[in-house]
Amino acid sequence: MDISWADLDSDQKRAIAILGAGLSIELCDPLALLTLSRLGLIIGSHLTAAGHNLRRDAVVKSVAG
Repeated sequence: MDISWADLDSDQKRAIAILGAGLSIELCDPLALLTLSRLGLIIGSHLTAAGHNLRRDAVVKSVAG
């Protein structure tokens, strides 16, 4: 399943940013975490490879303009 950054809501994007920065999972919305887990973007309190790739691509796209 291909997921793009645009497919995620603001709580899910925030959760990916928080987890990617190594901050506490307690700062994340529980429903967003559940959804991201079901999508295969997180396991426990860590991003999966797919989650890291999605975050990286979003950052590169925003920097590139």
